[in-house]
Amino acid sequence: MVVGVDGSAASYAAVGWTAQEATIRGLPVRLVHVVAPTSMSSTEAPNSTITHEQEVKARHVIDQARRIVDGVQGEARLKVRVEIRYAGVLATLVDASRDAHMIVVGARGFDGFGWHMLGSVSAGLLHHAHCPVTIVRDPESAGREIHDDAPVVVGIDGSRASEAATALAFEEASRRRVPLVALHAWSDVGVFPILGMDWHVYRDEGDEVLGERLAGWQEIYPTCRCTGDLSATFRPAGSSMSPTAPNSWSSEAGAGAASTACIWVR
Repeated sequence: MVVGVDGSAASYAAVGWTAQEATIRGLPVRLVHVVAPTSMSSTEAPNSTITHEQEVKARHVIDQARRIVDGVQGEARLKVRVEIRYAGVLATLVDASRDAHMIVVGARGFDGFGWHMLGSVSAGLLHHAHCPVTIVRDPESAGREIHDDAPVVVGIDGSRASEAATALAFEEASRRRVPLVALHAWSDVGVFPILGMDWHVYRDEGDEVLGERLAGWQEIYPTCRCTGDLSATFRPAGSSMSPTAPNSWSSEAGAGAASTACIWVR
């Protein structure tokens, strides 16, 4: 399991999460710290070499990450590999994902000047990584504690990527021995009753998509407690159906959008 660490609180939370998961899965951990080139560092250290100050900071970040791993793993001695790279952050992590079981990063990190980036690296990984991507939020930004028995939430839309996400969700819920909530969002945009269009048809189609996508996996994981849920993004005029708020499930989840750890599958 590969984890990108840059010294931010979120990245250290990602290291802790990765160490826990690696212990459960029996996988090695690869700590990757990337020193992004800047115009200033390029002047002080030409020929793509790292400056002394950058090296000192990098070693501090890696040492702290190692201490976090050591504190989590307990008696189970994980195989840990560390890397310090002087290159573009996103390109380096995408390359590291090629032979990774999973790549993990914090929801927010630092840029080359020590400022917080608004998830640009994590967003880039979602589009370009070659393995599942986990985004971990630090405890302060999460705003609440996620309990060990919190459910895994997976979004299902019937696509190929959705099928891969469903497979991982069942695996995660089974491994953690927690419930699984499968969520399918539908919208009544474009439904015009005056033209004889019935929003119930769209709701029923959503039910079918959800049922079809869950049927096979429920047989593979018979002990997994799975609940299907439809989320309407708009409430039809005059109906009594209340739409589910986008984050209502995710705020309770142990693995899902807006929770402490979110896993994306491409």
